[in-house]
Amino acid sequence: MRVSLYPVILAALAVAGCDRQSSAPAQENVANAAQGPDEVSPDEVAPSNDTVPAATAREVDRSHKGEVAPADFFADLTGKTGSMADFNGKPALLNLWATWCAPCVKELPTLDALAKREAGKLTVVALSQDMDAAKVGPFVQSKGLTTLDVRTDAKMAWIPKVTPTLPTTILYGSDGREIWRMVGDYDWTGAEAAKLLAEAK
Repeated sequence: MRVSLYPVILAALAVAGCDRQSSAPAQENVANAAQGPDEVSPDEVAPSNDTVPAATAREVDRSHKGEVAPADFFADLTGKTGSMADFNGKPALLNLWATWCAPCVKELPTLDALAKREAGKLTVVALSQDMDAAKVGPFVQSKGLTTLDVRTDAKMAWIPKVTPTLPTTILYGSDGREIWRMVGDYDWTGAEAAKLLAEAK
């Protein structure tokens, strides 16, 4: 592996969460890991629908309960900036993901289905950690994801402050404070997920 700006962070990503199967060009200036047998390119993964089930058993981390979301800005797909404070007033589920992260892309359809089901009651924010923000919109569109509130963090400000592992999903209450977080892909359409999300109501 070449020396990178975030060697520890991306090493943790490779071990704990994402299966990077080919170095995405947009990420090469952060890290360029040698390809391994468990790596996959963004175009090779990511089902276009929810036919591939996400994992269902994940540990819920409540050690950050009550913390306010970082104030770091991110952008929507038009380039307009905002922050998690913009979502205060109703619960928000924040998912940190990337196009090159196979588990991330695997769970996106379940997050999109959740966003449709809970429209008006819960905002599902999909915050991309891709350094090339311009590719995120076309990628999401190509996967048929229509309801997620997609945002981009091209400076990857959230990874060192919030988590070393993608995907990571955090539930914030209507007051903007964290309730719990979960690391790894998950089926957000199931009964267990509904029970966890009810904690924000």
